[in-house]
Amino acid sequence: MQSERDLIIIGAGTAGLSAAQYAAEAGLDALLIEEMAPGGQALIISRLINFPGFPEALSGIDFSMRLERQTRKLGAEILNTNVHSLSIDQDGYRIQTPKGDFSSRSLIMATGAQQKRLGIPGEEEFAGRGVSYCATCDGPFFKNKRILVIGGGDSACDEALFLAGISDKVRLIHRGGELKARRSLRLEVEKNPHIEILPNREAAEIFGEKKVKGIRVRSDGTETLEEVPGDGVFIFIGSTPRSELIPAEYRDEKGHIITDERMATARPGLFAAGEVRNTPFKQMVVAAGEGVLAARSAELFLAGNGQHEL
Repeated sequence: MQSERDLIIIGAGTAGLSAAQYAAEAGLDALLIEEMAPGGQALIISRLINFPGFPEALSGIDFSMRLERQTRKLGAEILNTNVHSLSIDQDGYRIQTPKGDFSSRSLIMATGAQQKRLGIPGEEEFAGRGVSYCATCDGPFFKNKRILVIGGGDSACDEALFLAGISDKVRLIHRGGELKARRSLRLEVEKNPHIEILPNREAAEIFGEKKVKGIRVRSDGTETLEEVPGDGVFIFIGSTPRSELIPAEYRDEKGHIITDERMATARPGLFAAGEVRNTPFKQMVVAAGEGVLAARSAELFLAGNGQHEL
């Protein structure tokens, strides 16, 4: 199937869904492509407490379902498939998928990011057998068991709090002396009686037999290894942008797509929003705003008004 659209959006996280909503309202012939379930990184958030308009905490899954339902209600078309290849030529953008080939004059990359790996012995070996990157997905399998969380940022702290509701034996291991999470989240973790914080420790090896038995860490930059027993290891050490479809000339040294304040790249008609771009603040509310801004910029580009005020 060959189909030509005004706009194609790749990635149905918060940024992509928000862009699709605006595009639908603007009357653009747009297609949103997502290889997994809509929601992106929001799907692994256990509690969403700081998104405007939601005074009560809700799960990332619930939020994602609401956002998807709202997007479809506004008339946006969502296609569940993966993108095999993306080519760029003078006429625009051509995409190949298992469900057909599509072309458009404008493209929004909202592919987000994927969880970073530690890259230590045992991580790949025990993936799915005690090693996880999603507390809401796998946490219930470790009820009342010893749980180790690796990381010190917002994600690690948020997931540690979720896991502390499943087990009273949660240990949070991080390299620094202090947690890097925002203040309110950090204080909540520090006050939780079910979470023990192990600072100044660097993960060196995950060990076990058929399943995980624990992790070996280096303390205070020394080569001495300390064994920390655990039945499950949950890793939250940041993310890597999923920008491999875009030529290197439009990416920075870390792989983020480079845009201006209008979400526009140096390539006419190519925009990016959310964690795949060089955004200075990775929050869902920011991703939503960037998605709308990218769609608005695409609308102006398609109308030949790319230089006009937004």
